[in-house]
Amino acid sequence: MKYLFLFISYITIAQQIKSVDFTESCGKIAMNTKEKSISGKVIYEFKVLKAIDTISIDAQNMIFENVLVNGKSLVYRNTDKQLQLIAPFKKGKYTLQLDYKAIPKQALYFVGNFEASGDSKIPSQIWTQGQGRYTSNWYPSFDNVNEKVIFNLEITFDKGYQVAANGVLKSKKEQNEKTVWQYHMNKPMSSYLLMLGIGQYDIYKEKSKSGIPLEMYLEKVDASKFETTYRGSKEIFDFVEKKIGVKYPWKVYRQIPVHDFLYAGMENTSSTIFASRYVVDAIGLEDRSYTNVNAHELAHQWFGDLITAESGKHHWLQEGFATYYALLTEKELKGEDYFYAKMYESAQQLKYASRTDTIPVLNAKASSLSFYQKGAWALFILQDAIGEQAFAKAVQSYLKKHQYESVTTADFFAEIKKVSDYDLVNFSKVWLEDYRFNTQEANELLFKNKMIKMLFDVESKKKVTLTEKETFFKNILLSNANILIKKAILNQLKTEKWEDKKRLFQEAINTKNIELRQQIAILTPKIPEDFRLDYETLLNDKSYQTQEITLYYLWKNFPEHRFQYLDQSKEWMGFNDYNLRTLWLSLALSTPNYITVKQPLIDELIQYSSPQYEAITRENALEKLIGFKIINDKVLINLVKATTHHMWQFSKFGRDTIRKMLKEEDMKSSFEHILLQLNETEKFQLNRLLKEL
Repeated sequence: MKYLFLFISYITIAQQIKSVDFTESCGKIAMNTKEKSISGKVIYEFKVLKAIDTISIDAQNMIFENVLVNGKSLVYRNTDKQLQLIAPFKKGKYTLQLDYKAIPKQALYFVGNFEASGDSKIPSQIWTQGQGRYTSNWYPSFDNVNEKVIFNLEITFDKGYQVAANGVLKSKKEQNEKTVWQYHMNKPMSSYLLMLGIGQYDIYKEKSKSGIPLEMYLEKVDASKFETTYRGSKEIFDFVEKKIGVKYPWKVYRQIPVHDFLYAGMENTSSTIFASRYVVDAIGLEDRSYTNVNAHELAHQWFGDLITAESGKHHWLQEGFATYYALLTEKELKGEDYFYAKMYESAQQLKYASRTDTIPVLNAKASSLSFYQKGAWALFILQDAIGEQAFAKAVQSYLKKHQYESVTTADFFAEIKKVSDYDLVNFSKVWLEDYRFNTQEANELLFKNKMIKMLFDVESKKKVTLTEKETFFKNILLSNANILIKKAILNQLKTEKWEDKKRLFQEAINTKNIELRQQIAILTPKIPEDFRLDYETLLNDKSYQTQEITLYYLWKNFPEHRFQYLDQSKEWMGFNDYNLRTLWLSLALSTPNYITVKQPLIDELIQYSSPQYEAITRENALEKLIGFKIINDKVLINLVKATTHHMWQFSKFGRDTIRKMLKEEDMKSSFEHILLQLNETEKFQLNRLLKEL
């Protein structure tokens, strides 16, 4: 037996795929919202292609019962990472059946408060995020992306909620106080693309030009934000499908916003989940449009879902393609200049990043900037070199040939070779294997756009005196030139004396362009008195971001006018993260004699920092509370609670902020004072930080 288990420990799923083919899975699952657990019965159909004595399924910290193969019990081992089936499997078809339960630490998240008495401001939701965190935390499955399976789910959950999963909704039945939802897929996919999305939504339905049902989810309270959130979604779908030239590969496409999501969006097969911060009104749309994320996640339905990169080394085949097609979509919607402006901006990022980032695209450890932006640039270069028609033909052949399979860069190159004799060896060396960014080749391509030529003309005048270039700059600011050029002009003026650049700043602020005016807000942290009235007009701009910057800088620069600014902004709320409200509260509390009874405002601001709200709201509030020195036990407790949040960005903010505060005198004793008010997980996190001293 020792030899057997030693052998088992060295078996990998990668080796197993050559001997075993899992074809279909049917799962009947239910969630316990009090325990934050998931349980159910899972059936797998699989074929043994070559005799094998151990078959493994990834399963993180799960409990199993009634494990049967072809209706019979067998020896199995639960390693807390895998379920290992031990038997002399011969060639043939098999059925695996099992019952399981898990309390996932990641990949399946319960947000809000499902208890009727809960006072959480976050709507009760359950959602998944499998990529990078693995579906095997909540469903016995396969961490290896190359094992593709047809997944069908039956989900039982409370009435009053919408339940979404991959594929087509086959049935929905009421069962006492529960609803049973049955979702079916008809084609295989990688396990990390399996999803659940549960919440109290309305569903808005349309059909694409090709007849695909489009379902757009939105919480009932956000009904007025539907048009601005999903603006152009049907047009985006129609364009992406036509541009790719291969019919959308699934039977339905749905989009679901969720709270406290880890990233901007996730392209689960047939069902994209995206962050609720993109649920915006008309003012929020100026600063936070869902368009690019919308197109990016949609493109992944082909590049990532229909075909999947075989390993991390080839991840650019997913992110580079999705980024590029999203930019092409924006080019269609916003024009060629917008597209070239975005390519120029990413070129600048890549050029500067390559000074310290020495990992090339064709490497599993490459940065997101490399996979996404440099991957997109590689495709831009390639399409220009071989021609748009040849590029499209190669992409279509690539998708059709490898549909529902895993791919490598060589697979893509093989299709390029069929339509062109372009030197792919050199192309790969320059764009995929070299960490440096080829600025010269990029600029040659960018120069095909007139707007970029004008931008470079502006940039060439950095060393020219303002007197010599002032008229030239003024004419551009008053023209219909692209905003990128106008921003470049303002950036050049940053170090000039105010009396010299004043006229140009006034010309810019007198335009109606919200984006240009926002740039002025950003570039003027010290506001001259003779520019105050002009700067104050920015408070009226239909941009929550501009209003936030402007209110703070005006308050900071002109103490004698603080009452006026606070009176003007006291009803502002801002984005759904309350950015304007939290700023107003902190400024009002920090303004002498403005508020006579401060405690209600303090309580409100502290409330925004509590777990009742989304992480982004809590972080906004905590930043303001700590920055303006409004600190008590409740604030410190809420800060420690941040360190245990599932969003790594927020938990990192909590840890980093505590580390910084502990450098101050007396803060150690203040944190030690709250230890008894924390739960065990929170105590562990705080004690760990205290020991770092």
